[in-house]
Amino acid sequence: MPALVRFDRYRDLAAMRDDMNRLFNRAVGGNGGSAWSPALDIVEAEDHVALRADLPGLGVDDVDVRLDDDVLIISGERKFEDEVEDGRYYRLERAYGSFTRSVTLPQGVQADGVTARFEDGVLEVRVPKAPEAKPRKIEIEPRS
Repeated sequence: MPALVRFDRYRDLAAMRDDMNRLFNRAVGGNGGSAWSPALDIVEAEDHVALRADLPGLGVDDVDVRLDDDVLIISGERKFEDEVEDGRYYRLERAYGSFTRSVTLPQGVQADGVTARFEDGVLEVRVPKAPEAKPRKIEIEPRS
């Protein structure tokens, strides 16, 4: 059963801003911002919100994760590898350069408990929910 998501006009506007930035950056070839933008998944579980970013070819030292108020910021750089011995490139399709992704976190998370893990080219950032933000079952008492 899908989770019920509360309407948050600011989160929706931030997501639209990120989408517009990505479209603009693709149209201008990266001159107006980042040259590429990693794909993100954001998953809400009962006790945390998890963000997963595909960052193939990057290492821990190539990525920076920050929290500024309620905005999670992931940035980094994929450097161009121009080591071709006795040959030439026939095709270059992988994107290189710096990137920044910003995600506005939902209300009711514990910013001081954020953790990040990097494994197999995937960055996972977990943000725990505050106890009062977790769903709880309300017992119904029978009528006497």
